Amino acid sequence: MSWILVALLAVPLLGALLLLLSPQTLRPVLRTYGLILSAVTLALSLLLVATFDYGRPARVQFETDWPWIPGLGLRLHLGIDGISLPLIALTTLLTFLCFVYLCWRAPEQLMRTRPRALVFTLLVLEVGMIGTFLALDLLLFFIFFEIVLIPMYFLIGIWGGDGRRAASIKFILYTLLGSVVMLLGLLLIWAQTGTLDIVALATSHGAGMSRSIQILAFVAIGIGLAVKTPMWPLHTWLPDAHTEAPTVGSVLLAGVLLKMGTYGFARIAIPVLPEGATAVAPWLGAFAVVGIVYGALACLAQRDLKRMIAYSSVGHMGFVLLGFATLTPVGINGALFANVAHGLITGLLFFLAGAVKERYHTVDMPGLGGGLLARLPRLGSVLTFAVIASLGLPGLAGFWGEMLALFGAFQPANGLPRGLYLTYMVIGGLGAVLTAAYFLVMLSRVTHGGSRTGTPSVVSPIHHTPDESPPSATTTLAPEPVREIGDIRSHELLAWTPLVILILLFGLWPGLLLSLTTPSVQTLLGALS
Repeated sequence: MSWILVALLAVPLLGALLLLLSPQTLRPVLRTYGLILSAVTLALSLLLVATFDYGRPARVQFETDWPWIPGLGLRLHLGIDGISLPLIALTTLLTFLCFVYLCWRAPEQLMRTRPRALVFTLLVLEVGMIGTFLALDLLLFFIFFEIVLIPMYFLIGIWGGDGRRAASIKFILYTLLGSVVMLLGLLLIWAQTGTLDIVALATSHGAGMSRSIQILAFVAIGIGLAVKTPMWPLHTWLPDAHTEAPTVGSVLLAGVLLKMGTYGFARIAIPVLPEGATAVAPWLGAFAVVGIVYGALACLAQRDLKRMIAYSSVGHMGFVLLGFATLTPVGINGALFANVAHGLITGLLFFLAGAVKERYHTVDMPGLGGGLLARLPRLGSVLTFAVIASLGLPGLAGFWGEMLALFGAFQPANGLPRGLYLTYMVIGGLGAVLTAAYFLVMLSRVTHGGSRTGTPSVVSPIHHTPDESPPSATTTLAPEPVREIGDIRSHELLAWTPLVILILLFGLWPGLLLSLTTPSVQTLLGALS
C-alpha cells in the first residue's frame, strides 16, 4: 500500500504539470479541474485514514524508500505515523474545501483573474504541504518545506489586496532567511552523523553528536521552524500576509503552513537532538508565553478582522510551542492536538472573514456597524461558533490543546526548572483569559448591537482621476442590499460544514486524536526519559 503516498504527491503534481502542457484543452473544465484533483487527493488521504494500523500508531507505516541520488546517499524516503496522519488529512481537506469555495460563484472574483495560474499555484502548494508531512529524509523534508514558499508568495502577490506586493516580499524574505539558517542546522547533523534518514536519527537519539553540537543544531533548526510557526518575535510577516492574502490563501496559510513549522519540532528537533532540546526548552517556553500574551494584547488593539485573526494565531501557536517546551507526553500531546484544532478553527474563521468582506466590502470591525446576527443570522451564528471554539470553550476542539499544554507546564520533564514552568503556566493562563476578552470584544463589535436598516455602511472606495475632486461623504455608493447578497450560500455551506463537524467531534471526543499521537510522542521522548 506504499503506492498511496506516492499517489498523494503525484495527483496534484501531475495535475499542475498538465495545466502547463495543455492549457487550451483544459480551459473549458478549468473551473472544476482543481476541485476534481483535490477531491481525488482527499480520497487518497481518507484511504490512508481507513487502512492505517491504529494498533501501532508509533510505527512508520506505508513506508516508501527508493534511491534518489545514490552518489550522495539521498533517498526518496516517505512514511506516516500517528503524528503526521492527522496533518495530512487536514491538508487535503482544507485544500479541497478551498476549491469548493472557489468553484461556485467565484468569491472575490479570484477565478476571473488568471484562473489557470491560480489552480496551478494551489496544486503546487498542496504538493509541498503534503510532502513536508510525508518526508523521512532531512534533505527531502527541507525541499518540500521550501516548495510551498513560491506558490504562497504568488498567491499573496497576485491575488491579494492593495498591499499585496509589500506583504508577499516580507513573507518570502522572512521565510527564506529562516530556511537558510535551518539548512545549516540540518547539514550540521549530516556532517556529524553521516546520515539524513530521520527514522535512523530519531532512533539513535543524538548518538554521535556532542551536547554543544546538539544545542547549536537545535537553535539553527529551531529558528527556521520558528519563523514558519511563527514564534514571537519572528512573527511580523504574518499579520501583513494574512491581511492581504485572498481568503483561500489565508485558510491554507493558517490551517497548514504554520503547522509545518511546529511539526518540524516534533519530527526532527526534539527526537533527533534530545540534549539540545533539554538545554533550549526553557528559552523556547519563554518565547512561547511572551507570544501568547503579545498576540492577545495585539488582538485587542486591532480594527481589521483578518488582522485580528492573524494575531490570534501568534497566541495560539504560543500554546503549541509551550507544549513542546515542556518535553512531557502531556504537553507535546497538547501541542499536536492544538495544531490540528487551530487548523480547523482558524481555517473556518478566515473563510468567515472572507464572507464578511465579500458582503460588506470591508473587514473594519467598527465600520461593519454590528448587528450581523440580526441581519445575516446564519452567518453570524457560524462566526459566533468559530469564535467560541477559538477562545477555548470546553466541549470544542480549541479547549484541549491549550489545557494540555498548560497542564504539561505544571509538571515539566525531569531536568527542567519547575518553578520557571509554573510561571509560564500562570502567564499562559492569563493569555487564555485575554484570548476570551479580545474575541468577545470582536463579537460585540460585529455580531451584536443594533441592526442598521438599509444596506451595509462601509463600501468600496470610489476611484477618481487626479483632475477630479474627491467624492464627498454624501456621494458614496451603496453596496448591494442584504436581500440580494443573502445569508450563507450553498458553496459556503459545503465548505464550512466539515470544519464545524470536526471541531465538535474532536471537542467531544479528544481521544480520537490523542490515541493516535500518544504512542508516537512516547517514542520520540524515549531519549529524554
